[in-house]
Amino acid sequence: MRSRLARYLPFLSRWFESTQPEFSSRDYWKKRYARGGTSGPGSYAHLARFKADVLNAFVAEHGCSSVVEFGCGDGNQLRLAKYPAYTGYDVSSEAIAICRGLFGDDRSKQFRLLDDYDGETADLALSLDVIFHLVEDDVFDGYMQRLFDASHRFVCIYSSDTDDQLGERAPHVRHRRFSDWISQRRPDWRLFHSVKNPYSYSGDYRNTSFSDFYFFSRCIPEGAQ
Repeated sequence: MRSRLARYLPFLSRWFESTQPEFSSRDYWKKRYARGGTSGPGSYAHLARFKADVLNAFVAEHGCSSVVEFGCGDGNQLRLAKYPAYTGYDVSSEAIAICRGLFGDDRSKQFRLLDDYDGETADLALSLDVIFHLVEDDVFDGYMQRLFDASHRFVCIYSSDTDDQLGERAPHVRHRRFSDWISQRRPDWRLFHSVKNPYSYSGDYRNTSFSDFYFFSRCIPEGAQ
């Protein structure tokens, strides 16, 4: 009996996997915000302050007059930001509504659905704790293309940069070595600055993070003005 069951287990496993609904990162975040969920621990408390300190210093040091972010979430991280002009995009209409409510009196900030993005650019394009949530390959590829197309000076990515899944089993998490994508698809951009996370991941996802800062700039050909 055991040998017969063992013979059919691989077929049963493949059948079970084929009958499961395909995961959609877009639907996951739409439902999460619609149910009252947040952007997660990375946008709150000491992790949010660390991110804000790094970003505010970068914007000031490099004279960034405009910032665009893909995946603005619930806006809590943005409370600590000091940006001259900011546009945040998200797939969730609920998240956009929350942000508009939080910053309704701040004319330096505007929020739009990702589907309404129409090629706008900024000095700095941000991706904060987003890339490892892009489970589908086509979604990841489209996101990366949009992120780099949206900047004419700098791109900042705050994420893990590894294909090692770090023990994660959550359906909405997939770590990626995004630096490989950049070197292959956007060789005209280079990494020129990085900042290690002082709260490096220790297994406690509420208080530590597997994300570090990576800042990219467009390479200027020798002799170009």
